Amino acid sequence: MPPPVRAARADGLTTLTLDSPANRNALSAQLVTELRTALADAAADPGTRAVVLTHTGNTFCAGADLKSPCDPADFLALLRETAGLPKPVVARVTGHVRAGGLGLLGACDIAAAGPQSSYAFTETHLGLAPAVISASLLPRLDPRAAARYFLTAESFGPAEATRIGLLTLHAEDDVDTALAPVLEGLRKAAPQALATTKALVTAGVREALDRDGARLTELSAAVFASAEAREGITARFERRDPSWAR
Repeated sequence: MPPPVRAARADGLTTLTLDSPANRNALSAQLVTELRTALADAAADPGTRAVVLTHTGNTFCAGADLKSPCDPADFLALLRETAGLPKPVVARVTGHVRAGGLGLLGACDIAAAGPQSSYAFTETHLGLAPAVISASLLPRLDPRAAARYFLTAESFGPAEATRIGLLTLHAEDDVDTALAPVLEGLRKAAPQALATTKALVTAGVREALDRDGARLTELSAAVFASAEAREGITARFERRDPSWAR
């Protein structure tokens, strides 16, 4: 099978493309491992001013791979490395983002999306909880909106995602046109200045990941092992409502 992450370098940017459309770019052990390696390579490349994280297919990331989930500790490491990378990470989204994929979006420094994108914290409908991802998201999100969408699993669009702090900007038409001045600004920035400034603006996210990460990974593992999670995930595969749904 082709690798789930592709890297390309041009004009001062490293573009990392999540390319596992068969499982909607879900967070499998392989995808998480390869994305961590690709980020480290970009960090070591002196010609890279910024990283663009994007996707193939109609889904940026569907969250955990329920058939082959990654270790929560590895996912936490991915979030830490994204937030702590000495180069800005820019998410470019044109499709759906769900559950753990939203945590990855929250770890990025700038997030831009097209008009067809959509978002949902689907965990509670599966008997799960948005545990690990809360560390990268709660420092960024409007608290009332976070409470609503974490609890209800409602889907929402790019305008609402921008309003609540999940996105930096959304495009009414072409996301690449909207991103052009952002990427041009990053290309013109000095490397050390970028690294220093990124450290300033990501301090809250990095502090939350470091402070709460171990506790949240333990919580995530416990919830995944629960009877509710087994029922919720089984119901999803069987395309039926879980037993608790009313």
